[in-house]
Amino acid sequence: MVELSYSKEIIKHFKNPRNLGRMKNPDAVGEAGNLLCVASDTPIETNNTLVPIRDIYEKNLVLSHEGIYYPIKALHKRAYEGEVILIKNRLGEVILTPEHLILDKKIPKEVKFSRTENKKKIPLGWYHAAELKKGDIIAYSIPKEEKDVKKIKIGVEKFKYDFKSKPIPSTIPLNENFLKLVGYYLAEGYASTVVTQSLLQFTLNINEVEIAKEISEIVKEIFGLETKIYHVKEKKTIIVNVYSSLLARFFKKMFGGYAEDKHLPHFMILLPKEKQKYVIYGLWKGDGYVNLKRKDPRAGFSTISHQLAHQLKLLLLRQGIIPSLYVEKEKIRKGVYHKKSYRVHIGQKDSLLKLCDILGIKWNTKKFSQRKSWIDANYLYMPIMKIEKQNYAGLVCNLEVERAHSFVTDCVTLHNCGDVMRIYLRIKEKNGKKIISDIKGEVFGCIVAVSNTSMLTTMVKGKSLEDALKIEKEELIERLGGRRKIPAFKIHCSILAL
Repeated sequence: MVELSYSKEIIKHFKNPRNLGRMKNPDAVGEAGNLLCVASDTPIETNNTLVPIRDIYEKNLVLSHEGIYYPIKALHKRAYEGEVILIKNRLGEVILTPEHLILDKKIPKEVKFSRTENKKKIPLGWYHAAELKKGDIIAYSIPKEEKDVKKIKIGVEKFKYDFKSKPIPSTIPLNENFLKLVGYYLAEGYASTVVTQSLLQFTLNINEVEIAKEISEIVKEIFGLETKIYHVKEKKTIIVNVYSSLLARFFKKMFGGYAEDKHLPHFMILLPKEKQKYVIYGLWKGDGYVNLKRKDPRAGFSTISHQLAHQLKLLLLRQGIIPSLYVEKEKIRKGVYHKKSYRVHIGQKDSLLKLCDILGIKWNTKKFSQRKSWIDANYLYMPIMKIEKQNYAGLVCNLEVERAHSFVTDCVTLHNCGDVMRIYLRIKEKNGKKIISDIKGEVFGCIVAVSNTSMLTTMVKGKSLEDALKIEKEELIERLGGRRKIPAFKIHCSILAL
């Protein structure tokens, strides 16, 4: 866990705030801030895969800008009618209120068409959505937590009247072969737990003979079970069946039974990167492609599971591979109905090289067009492709997140702070000047926002309005301990009362 270090002044004013409360019959009232919100259906990266923000509950952990999953303190919902900002990048799009803070590199005009190396030098900051423009660089947080698992428990028992299923080990190793099998299952597998026909099934292309053989060998090695392989020439497929109720129930419980609900359990998102390569290998070999002969070489993977597409995104990012995500709407093509699908594409040279290395493909690279995104150990940096104002009427939501005070959607990293502050003034005339004889403040917000209100009201009480208005942002920041003692993403909270 990352501890935030605040100054003594911030702690003092937070624990013993001054001048807080509502004033009766004030001479003047001022209000600042806003409850920052996103559309209620915005998907949030949690330890329970992607969850619409409106459905998040307190037991969820959410991915933060630090790459760590933190608990949420509260979920706020409210009706909203007014202007919102739509932002789109290579991972998706988000709708949020104009004041919401996004982790971003704001690109000056003189650097907009410059080399990527020059853009990398621009510091990250938290910017209001309304401040951003097309071409600014969004920073998307990459999970950093890592926790190895050596073995897993099967956790299913034989039904009383199940006389056919052979026993399987109660614990299995989480090794290279099992992780490959997981990838194959997520790409091509199906688990039927119907009493009359319980089985684990893999449906492959007629040419994927070696994959069928490998699946059979892994099932035999890990579970001690035999498989049946069928070549269905009229459908140009190979079917690998494992007739085991126990295995079918285990895979369905752990990874989902049908194509649309396929997913990885959260502990696999935290596995060491070397182990995760085998899941990627199985997924791509099962249902992906790599085309290195086209003018702009690329690789792709398709699934109808929204969760799986975004989990694959996280696995790729942890490998230093930059993906793009696209949604293909449901359609009828040549008389065949195709469900809505999610496509993961890889087109950048360095990323393709890394994927080819995972898949065991040798590639003699040639120069081809480079993209404008880049990646490091902390973030994927990608330009805003589209940004526009829209009218919105409906439910919006925000989270309060412990420690990091941030959360990650499927395509952007957001600050969770939605501070609202109201200042009440009592004014008296003295020697021809308007003096602040009394001041009160109400604040909904974080530790820095509360301390800011307490500090500023203390500073201006007894001063003339003229002198109070001369207080600069940096003066208030210094009184609170200086920029070194206020996290960068909290600076805006420290000056809100001004």
